[in-house]
Amino acid sequence: MNSFFLLFIGLPALEIFLMIKVGAKIGALNTIFLIFFTAVIGVYFAKLEGIKTIRSGVINLYKNQIPINEIISGASIALAALFLIIPGFFTDTLGFLLLVPITRKVLIKFFIKNNNNTIKKEDSKILDGEIVEEKKDEL
Repeated sequence: MNSFFLLFIGLPALEIFLMIKVGAKIGALNTIFLIFFTAVIGVYFAKLEGIKTIRSGVINLYKNQIPINEIISGASIALAALFLIIPGFFTDTLGFLLLVPITRKVLIKFFIKNNNNTIKKEDSKILDGEIVEEKKDEL
């Protein structure tokens, strides 16, 4: 619950602080232009990365492989586009980091590694089976 309030109060406060600092250095109109410019350029690059991810996923499907990396990359690209649409410099930085394939792979590996520690390896030894009754048709 505290992280929820921190996200909704701390993030806008940080964005406003950064906008004031940048606005003091380059001017208010230039700051507004820069915010719109990063949003437009970021969404354009998110579209390009999304198309590349879809193509890679389709190629994996043709090879009869599960496109799990493409699914995770597509979700992170969608999150990056959301960060780039939100006005502010901190979210734009996070969005551009998620758009770059190298940093996206590093961040995905980091989160997967942290989540794998919570899953026990003993729980993954599950066998699927089916119960077959020999006298099923008899009354």
